Amino acid sequence: MSRRIEPIPEGAAEALAILHRACFPDDPWEAPALSRIMALSGASGWLAWEEDEPAGFILVRDLGNESEILSLGVAPRWRRRGIGQALLDRAIAEAASRGLPSIVLEVAVDNHPAIELYNIAGFGVVGRRARYYRRPDGRADAFVLRRPAARLAREP
Repeated sequence: MSRRIEPIPEGAAEALAILHRACFPDDPWEAPALSRIMALSGASGWLAWEEDEPAGFILVRDLGNESEILSLGVAPRWRRRGIGQALLDRAIAEAASRGLPSIVLEVAVDNHPAIELYNIAGFGVVGRRARYYRRPDGRADAFVLRRPAARLAREP
């Protein structure tokens, strides 16, 4: 299997929206929203490819004083194969190379696989946002997580 991680190309909002919907069917971001996000100052992102198929993505934003992970998703058929970790490592390395001191993100309190990924990568809970994520049966809270950018993604 050949994995590659590449910058999200300009004009990829439609394809990215399809991938986002596959990753987050309860609260997908549509192409116009993704176009606006990618046009924000400091926004960037990467696509992970497996067997010439888009398997996952990460969207980040350089806020000047830290990096924010806006969204990280892996298509269901490619989960639990290290793709999320590879994308996260790429974003952490980018933040460190820019000299940003930390990385912040939100994750749904009921998204246990993502919380596990972020814990392994050294993120810690620094806050909680009530009713942050939409769910078919209501809303879910989010943890706010942060970690230093300069520290390696996986420490012994």
